[in-house]
Amino acid sequence: MSEDKKPGDELSGEGESFISHLLELRTRLVRAALAVLVVFVCLAPFSAQVYDLLAAPMLSALPAGTHMIATGVVTPFLVPIKITLMVAFVIALPMVLYQAWAFIAPGLYASERRLALPLIISSFTLFLCGVAFSYFVVFRTVFRVIYEYSPHSVTVAPDIDSYLSFVLTMFLAFGVTFEVPVVVVVLVRLGIVSLDKLREIRRFVIVGAFVVAAIVTPPDAMSMLLLAFPLVLLYEAGLLVARFVVPREAAT
Repeated sequence: MSEDKKPGDELSGEGESFISHLLELRTRLVRAALAVLVVFVCLAPFSAQVYDLLAAPMLSALPAGTHMIATGVVTPFLVPIKITLMVAFVIALPMVLYQAWAFIAPGLYASERRLALPLIISSFTLFLCGVAFSYFVVFRTVFRVIYEYSPHSVTVAPDIDSYLSFVLTMFLAFGVTFEVPVVVVVLVRLGIVSLDKLREIRRFVIVGAFVVAAIVTPPDAMSMLLLAFPLVLLYEAGLLVARFVVPREAAT
């Protein structure tokens, strides 16, 4: 005869399962952090070159021989280190995402796993595309326009810390903007909003795109247009892809 379970056995099992999940989460976080740390250690000796690469769009728009300035005592050291750490995180992001995926995948249904993995990969790819678009297109266009129309009585000498803040804001704005197709697909797949409804509010999305662009970009028309137009196009791309996505209610 099998022994009867004691009242606390079930609670004890749940507690052990919770602790095992916490331990696995800690392991995944440590592995992700180590991946970032390893890449950072490899890039740290080249932190000055990393910052020079980031500053290239600005320097190419300035008159020949113009340099940036650093107003803080330790700023020339800290700013390149910050940039290098962020670059290391981006390079190690596939490993970070893999650890996140390995942690959540066992708790997903097969249909959810089939959807989640492409969404993770596409989100990462689109974010990088947004950052690349900002660096190669927006920066080179906006900086040239800004300094071509600046007063001749003004000596342009950007501060490296201010430039870092500006660059990170633009990278984040364009990186998030390029996630619009993923957001549209997820909304349709989960049945939160129908595809027909998203098509109906297209004109409001266009207005909202220009409002968002005016808020997050510098106060000039060029940078606003360079953010608003991709936002609208990416929304249309999301609608196109969402046609092939079956809502969750229809799938079950």
